[in-house]
Amino acid sequence: MTQNILITPFQTPFNTAPFSQIKNEDFLPAFKFAIEEARAEIDAIVNLQEAPTFKNTIEALDFSGEKLDRISSIFFNLNSAETNDTIQKIAQEISPLLSEFGNDIALNKDLFKRVKAVYNAKETLNLTTEQSTLLDKKYKSFSRNGANLSEEKKLILRDIDKKLSQLKLKFGENVLAETNTFEMLITNKKDLSGLPEGAIEAAKQLAESKDKNGWLFTLDHPSYIPFITYADNRALRKKLSLAAGQKGFHKNAFDNQEHVLTIAKLRFERAQLLGYKTHAHFVLEERMAKTPEKVTSFLNELLEKAKPAAKQEFDELEAFAKSLDSLEHLEKWDGAYYAEKLKQKLFDLDDEILKPYFKLENVIDGVFTVSQKLYGLSFEEINTIDKYHDEVLTYKVTNQEGDLVSIFYADFFPRTGKRNGAWMTSFKPQSIKNGINERPHISIVCNFTKPTKSKPSLLTFNEVTTLFHEFGHALHGMLANTTYPSLSGTSVFWDFVELPSQIFENWCYEKEALELFAKHYETGEVIPMDLVEKIKASATFHEGMQTLRQLSFGLLDMSWHGQDPTNISNVKIHELQAFESTKLYPDIAENCMSTSFSHIFQGGYSSGYYSYKWAEVLDADAFEYFKEKGVFNTEVATKFKDYVLSQGGTKDPMVLYKQFRGKEPQPEALLKRAGLIK
Repeated sequence: MTQNILITPFQTPFNTAPFSQIKNEDFLPAFKFAIEEARAEIDAIVNLQEAPTFKNTIEALDFSGEKLDRISSIFFNLNSAETNDTIQKIAQEISPLLSEFGNDIALNKDLFKRVKAVYNAKETLNLTTEQSTLLDKKYKSFSRNGANLSEEKKLILRDIDKKLSQLKLKFGENVLAETNTFEMLITNKKDLSGLPEGAIEAAKQLAESKDKNGWLFTLDHPSYIPFITYADNRALRKKLSLAAGQKGFHKNAFDNQEHVLTIAKLRFERAQLLGYKTHAHFVLEERMAKTPEKVTSFLNELLEKAKPAAKQEFDELEAFAKSLDSLEHLEKWDGAYYAEKLKQKLFDLDDEILKPYFKLENVIDGVFTVSQKLYGLSFEEINTIDKYHDEVLTYKVTNQEGDLVSIFYADFFPRTGKRNGAWMTSFKPQSIKNGINERPHISIVCNFTKPTKSKPSLLTFNEVTTLFHEFGHALHGMLANTTYPSLSGTSVFWDFVELPSQIFENWCYEKEALELFAKHYETGEVIPMDLVEKIKASATFHEGMQTLRQLSFGLLDMSWHGQDPTNISNVKIHELQAFESTKLYPDIAENCMSTSFSHIFQGGYSSGYYSYKWAEVLDADAFEYFKEKGVFNTEVATKFKDYVLSQGGTKDPMVLYKQFRGKEPQPEALLKRAGLIK
C-alpha cells in the first residue's frame, strides 16, 4: 500500500490533489484503506474511557474520516468531469462500500449513545452558536438515519441505502451514455441555413475530429442550443429536440424508466421506515421551507401569478410564428427558434450581436474584477498546480492582506467524459484545526462554446450568466470561514445554497459591471450602452414562460417525492399529470423529462428543485439592497460576505439572512423584477 499516492500526504503546492500521479487502479485500494482508517477513528471515539464531551465525541467525529473525504471528493469529481468506463466501473464497486460504511456509523449504537449523552446535556455545556449547530446536526445525522430503529429495521435501511447508491449512479451513467451516443451529421450545406457562423465552424471541427465529412451536431449544450435556436430546418430541429427529450426513455440498454420508479419507491420506503410520511417530509425537515405543504403552496402561489403572463406570452409567440411562417401549432422544437426571432424584433437584440463582447477570457476577468471590487479578492493564474485535464485553469486566490483564501480550478469546455450542465464543487473543504485555518480548493465545471480555428470562445449571454452563477457558488466555498468542515462553505440548507449563486448573476445586467469586461474581442470597444439597455429591457422577455417551466420541474419533483409513489406504474402518465397545471406546448409522446432529470434522480435535488425559485425570492430581495446603496457598495458587500458567504451552515439561514438584510425577504421584489407585477 505504501506506493499508493492517494493515501500518503500529498507533496504538492498548497496540498493540492496530485492528479497526474493518480492511476485508476489506485482508487479502490485507497478507498478500502481510508475506510478502515476512518473506522479506526470511530472505534477510538467509541472506546474512550472518559465520559462523552463535546470535544472528545462531537468534534472528534466531525474531523474523522478526513482522508476518506479527500479521496471521495477527488474520485467523484473525476467521475463527473473526466470519467471513463474504468472509473464508472470503480464507482459501482465503491458506492456500496461507502454506503455500507456510512450506515456503520449512523447505526453504531455505542457511538450514538455517546452523541446522545452530549446532546441531552447541551443546555449545561455553554456552547458557541456554531458548536450548538454542529451538535444538533450530529444528533440528527443519527436519528434521521435510523439510530433509533430496531436491529431488524436497521438491516432493511442498509439494504435500501445500498440499492439507492447504485441506482443513482446507473441513472447518471445512462443519461451520459445517451448524450454521447446521439450524433446528427449534416452533409448538405443548405441544412445549415440560419445557423451562426461560429456554430457551423464548431460543428465542422467536431466532424473532422471524428474523421467525418460534413457538420456534426450533438446533445452537448454548446452544440444543441445554437441549433435549436437558429436552424431554419424545422425537421432537423425536431430530430434534435426529440433526441434530447428521449434520453433514458428508449426501452434500450440505457432506459431509466424502471430506475425512476424504483428510486422513488425506495426513497418513500426509507422515509416511512424512519417515521416520516414521505421522502419530501424527511428531506424538508432540514430546509428553510420545512414542509411539502409549504413548498407546494409556494409553487402554486407563484404559478397563479405567472400563468396568465405565460399564457399571454405563448399566444403571442404562436401568433408571431403563424404570421411569419404560417405555422398552425407551436411545438417544443419551435419555441426557442421563434422566441429568438421575436426577441430580435422587439428588442433588436440577437445573441450573435452580443457574443463578440463576451470572449471567455474577458468574462473570467470580469468575474474576478467584480469579486475584487466587492470582496477584495485577487486571482493569480498559476501553473505549478496539477490538473486532471490540460484544459483546466488553476488560480491562487488571495485577500487584501495577501493571505491565501483558496485554490481555484476552472474547467470550461465539453468533453466525452464530462456530464452536461454546469456545477461548482470542491476538492478540499475549509476548516480550522489546531489553530490552522485550512483553506479550501474550489472548482467550477461548465460546458461552454469552444474556441474554433478562427475565433476564441465567445459566450452567449446565457453562458455569461451561467459563469457568474457558478462563480457565486464558488465564492460561497472560497470565503468559508468556519471551524468545522461539515458546516463550511456550501454546507447549508439546500434552499439557501442558491442565494450566493443567483445573486451574483445580477451583476451581468448592470452597466457598471459590464463596462469592466464586455469588450469586443477584435476592437477592444466597450459594449455600447444601447446594447446594455437592450439586455436589461429583454431580461424579463418571456419571464412568465420561464417561470412556468421552472415551476413545472419543481411540481414534478414534488409529485415523485411528496406522496406515496407505490402505485405509480407508468413514468410518462405520472409525469403528464404532474405537468397538467403548467402545460403550454402539446405533449410529445416519445419524450419524457423524468428519465433524464439528473438533478432529482442522481444529484441532491430530490424534494429540493423548488429551491431555485425559493432562492430567487431571496436573491431579488437581497440585490434590491445592493441597488439601494450602489451595486459595488462595500458596506453591503461586507455584510453579505460576513453574514452569508463566510458563515456556511453555522446558523439557521433565516437568521443569517435577517442579519444581512435587517428583515425577512419579500416575494414582491422577485415578481417586480420578473415583470409579473407592476
